[in-house]
Amino acid sequence: MPDPDTPDAQPAAQPDAQPAAQPAAHGAGAPVTAVLWDFGGVILSSPFEAFNRYEHDRDLPADFIRGVNATNPHTNAWARLERSDISPAEFDAAFAAESEALGHRVPGADVLALLSGQVRPEMVRALDRVIESGYRTACLTNNVSGEHASAERTELIASIMARFDHVVESSKVGCRKPEPRFYEIACELLGVSPHECVFLDDLGINLKPAAAMGMRTIKVLGADQAIAELSAVLSLDLT
Repeated sequence: MPDPDTPDAQPAAQPDAQPAAQPAAHGAGAPVTAVLWDFGGVILSSPFEAFNRYEHDRDLPADFIRGVNATNPHTNAWARLERSDISPAEFDAAFAAESEALGHRVPGADVLALLSGQVRPEMVRALDRVIESGYRTACLTNNVSGEHASAERTELIASIMARFDHVVESSKVGCRKPEPRFYEIACELLGVSPHECVFLDDLGINLKPAAAMGMRTIKVLGADQAIAELSAVLSLDLT
């Protein structure tokens, strides 16, 4: 999902003296030295619940908005917005046209208003524990430039983003998940190979190319489940 609360993220540099991570076994014996995190749906709660409430209130079919986003997923309005190929105003009209063609007109502006999830504090604690243990970290976010949140929320999001060694934003790099180049950029920034990474995302379509590159992947269905699976991969207590 796009993460509109993460425009122009400028992560702070991590301290020079980090304890070395104890490599976790992966695949044919390659060590896991880096943990890659999606933002919306992983660190933040999923916007899908907000989508479903919107659909229910307007007598739309369940998961209609997700269905629009899944139609022509690499070239539709959603994809073009996340690459900053179109503006939010252009997205408003383009999404409305695409949704109308599928049976129900939904303004793109309505969809953007539904995207802000709540911070999952247990996931932030897990992130902190991973960093304390010496693993390299990156946030891989499909986001939207030019969106605005309250000053308090902006400060909270910035404090989380500052924890990562690197933040890769679709609105800045001109590509997006699930394009393989997006994952390659993250690996290049971290100085690791895909086989050294574990990647958490709430969408299977984003996990497939990462797995094909050699990453261990975790599909996030909820915080407790994700933390348990990551703990098992790293042999590390993240609670």
